[in-house]
Amino acid sequence: MSSLPRRVKSEAKPPISEDDELPSFLSSSSESEEEEEEEWEPKSKISKRARLPKKNEAKPKKRAAPRTAVARSKVRKAAIKEETDASFTIAPAEDKRMQLLKPKEEDVDTDPKTLHQKPEVPKRVEMHSFQGKNVESLESDEKPSTSVKHEKSEEDFAFDEPPFKKMKSTTSPEGKPVKNLGGNKVKEEFEMNWDIVQALSEITNVEPWVCANLIRLFKEENTIPFIARYRKELINNLEADALREVQQALEELRAVAKKTHTTIQKLKKEGKLSGSLLTALLNCRTSEELDHVSAPYKTGSKGTKAQRAKQLGLEPAALSILQNPMELNLFSYVKPNTKGLSTIQEVEAGVQHILADIFAKDKDTLDFIRKLCQQRYICIQSALAKVSSKSGNEKDIDKFQLYHEFSCNIKSIQHHQILAINRGENLKILTVKVNIPDGVKNEFCWWCVNERWRPKQFLKPELMRILRNSVEDAYKRLIYPLLCREFRSKLTSDAEKESVMMFGRNLRQLLLTSPVRGRTLMGVDPGYKHGCKLAIISPTSQILHTDVVYLHTGQGFREAEKIKRLLLQYNCSTVVIGNGTACRETEAYFADLIMKKYFAPLDVVYCIVSEAGASIYSVSPEASKEMPDLDPNLRSAVSIARRVQDPLAELVKIEPKHIGVGMYQHDVSQTLLKATLDSVVEECVSFVGVDINICSEILLRHIAGLNANRAKNIIEWREKNGPFINREQLKEVKGLGPKSFQQCAGFIRFNQEYIKTFCSNTKKEPGSHAFMTKAGGAQGKKKGKPVSYASQQPNPLDQTCIHPESYNIAMGQEHIKLMRSLFSSGTSYVSEVVYRFLSLIGGNANDIGKSDMQQKVNAVIQKEGLEGTAKRLNTTVHTLQLIIDGLTQPEGFDIRTDFDKPDFKRSIVCFEDLSVGAVLTGKVENATPFGVFVDIGVGKAGLIPVRSITEAKLSKVKKRKSLGLGPGERVEVRVLNVDIPRLRITLDLIRVL
Repeated sequence: MSSLPRRVKSEAKPPISEDDELPSFLSSSSESEEEEEEEWEPKSKISKRARLPKKNEAKPKKRAAPRTAVARSKVRKAAIKEETDASFTIAPAEDKRMQLLKPKEEDVDTDPKTLHQKPEVPKRVEMHSFQGKNVESLESDEKPSTSVKHEKSEEDFAFDEPPFKKMKSTTSPEGKPVKNLGGNKVKEEFEMNWDIVQALSEITNVEPWVCANLIRLFKEENTIPFIARYRKELINNLEADALREVQQALEELRAVAKKTHTTIQKLKKEGKLSGSLLTALLNCRTSEELDHVSAPYKTGSKGTKAQRAKQLGLEPAALSILQNPMELNLFSYVKPNTKGLSTIQEVEAGVQHILADIFAKDKDTLDFIRKLCQQRYICIQSALAKVSSKSGNEKDIDKFQLYHEFSCNIKSIQHHQILAINRGENLKILTVKVNIPDGVKNEFCWWCVNERWRPKQFLKPELMRILRNSVEDAYKRLIYPLLCREFRSKLTSDAEKESVMMFGRNLRQLLLTSPVRGRTLMGVDPGYKHGCKLAIISPTSQILHTDVVYLHTGQGFREAEKIKRLLLQYNCSTVVIGNGTACRETEAYFADLIMKKYFAPLDVVYCIVSEAGASIYSVSPEASKEMPDLDPNLRSAVSIARRVQDPLAELVKIEPKHIGVGMYQHDVSQTLLKATLDSVVEECVSFVGVDINICSEILLRHIAGLNANRAKNIIEWREKNGPFINREQLKEVKGLGPKSFQQCAGFIRFNQEYIKTFCSNTKKEPGSHAFMTKAGGAQGKKKGKPVSYASQQPNPLDQTCIHPESYNIAMGQEHIKLMRSLFSSGTSYVSEVVYRFLSLIGGNANDIGKSDMQQKVNAVIQKEGLEGTAKRLNTTVHTLQLIIDGLTQPEGFDIRTDFDKPDFKRSIVCFEDLSVGAVLTGKVENATPFGVFVDIGVGKAGLIPVRSITEAKLSKVKKRKSLGLGPGERVEVRVLNVDIPRLRITLDLIRVL
């Protein structure tokens, strides 16, 4: 069955108040996909119903509603909240700010005459806008309306029957995008004095039209893997990392906007909201700015000096200095019996505090000082704290030796240095301050007195003194601390984001390590007293044998016989050793036996693999469910072996932050870290793809668009009904609605040989799965879904990365006719792209991945070019390239084949054997902003400083977006320095292998 948009609810809903609204990134999904969706009937079975009455007054510019629309029988007076699916986006024609930047009309297979049709509806049907109200109405005469009438086509009001599928939508465009169609304005729930698209573009350095598209795509709950692969034309081909940065920046801006409006509502109720305060609040772009502006008005505090002075009635005097100083007489404010007004000095101090508060909250003044700081040398300094130098732990103090007397320009300081300084400050080992030169203060004070806050009339000397003192007081007491907080916050935020992004890049590199297929492996979890745990697994990850050997307790020779017997019995020639306790000794033990050819006739090799998180996984509920009869120590040996056999499938079982490829991971925002790492895991699993009929539930839940419940339902469906035949059958799974199907379908694979074998067997068995699917005749109270011939047949395209929205479900004219009979709108242009391309090259879907298909594709592309072919098919270059990749990649293609495999060894090198100038090969263990740690097989990783990693030394075969190296990559290095006492090795990168 095809995905259907959700019907409009007929039940009236009250308008949502301002206080009840949440921004889209915090609100729960509107798609109730955990419940089974109601069944639908094809159009041929739907009885004709009465149409909505038309308006009597004639409007020549309006056209009649389409004849295919289905109207509801009765129209009620109700405030209707629209609930639409992403595949059927409705946007009012009057407000183009929320419209996604769409392709040109001629690129869409829709009649342009009816595309923007606005049929009339009865006046009594009223649509309410639920956008957040702009609180600027407090000070402005223009008050935004909370009730806006939107004209809808009649088919949008089909309450009694579900609307029919629209194969085209603004979120599924094909064709060349128009950047400026509808403008870059985006209507947000909480409006500010700044435009969110422009602000997002400035923060992320991404084009405004791309930001506008991304805001809409994220609002429609599209996942990053789906956007990165199938919406390239809308995002200017951005990578997943860039999309995550935009998403994080967007959430931060929305959080500031939400917090601002909450503060405004609170101040409004307390009667503290003024016009100037409202403007200042709506100008805030960061949490620091918002806190600075709103801090004096927080309830429960004693209030600021300026507030107390205003309560004494000195605000008119302060304003008079700026506006009408000639009529000001400060002595008239003196009240001997009132505290704060008893002397002229107290009056002057109160006036000074009010003026300083005005200066410190003025946007132009703050913009000037920030711009001034950008042009000057601002440095951050750290020093050893006096308290820690007396009573601190010497070991901890020595860790921060580099920062005992440290100073660096904030423009050039490294991210890892900021994180180190912050950690030292939190441990009270370091004291940190931001140093702003006096020249900034002097120039700022002169500008304030002579330009920005220059009095409109002549100022007496005593009043001029108050003005100058007020400016200096504002800078010293209010503005300078604000600048320091902003600088520290910005540096820390950037450092945390870089640390998290670096963690994400390392994790991706590790997850995409090339799997070692077709080998029987022995996993070894080394140990001393409790022995080394062994686990032998088959090429299909089945546990063949587990055991414990004691190699380091004087029984090494006797245990060698047991190991040899096991290796020969299971024909295992590859040993995987965890890098934990006793790793070095265990490696030496196996290397010595291998060099002596002890395991002959087997040619045994070994490799070292990180066991980070293995012990945590071995006692987890998932491990208990997967290996219920095994001791937790033996489970870790199984996990170590599987990390080489299929790193992705095994590492997704472990919480990403426990994998151990990061920097200062405990010092960064844990929420940001978890969100980023989970997104990276989802990206890797989705881009690699999973075979729906053999994958585990844990792996499946990381596919874009799926979660734990949907993955569980898919496994239950598979266990109950047998293997899935094609992608269309996913729609029969409980809780998997059209949106989830759209997001996950392109990342799910089907082994065609297995499917064909299953189908050929089931044809001989009446009542089997192929004929008794839920769609074909499931019994129950609800009427079953209509039988689709295509849903019972395997589709060769399901083994590719091509999304179902870009290919026809049945690859033939007869099947197309059948599909058109099922869907009243007919198969859209989008679904026929693959069919038309195959027709163009004269290919067949059964030849996917074969050399004949490659030759036919190359012949057409060489003749017409990629752009010419895309134009002929009326599609985009990105979509065509994806189709070509899917058709030409061999069956079972794995993107991880381009990445490095584990480094298998037969001998060991000792730390003492190293010499300066020696050339070695190694594997990257971890990457940081200051360098890369490389395992060269001596038990201690060497460091390649970042200055040694240049573009000329990197492999040009691999497409790199930066000059970074990632975990798992093999490199050739030269030893520059060996510090034996400190066990430090400095390396120089020669090249990437």
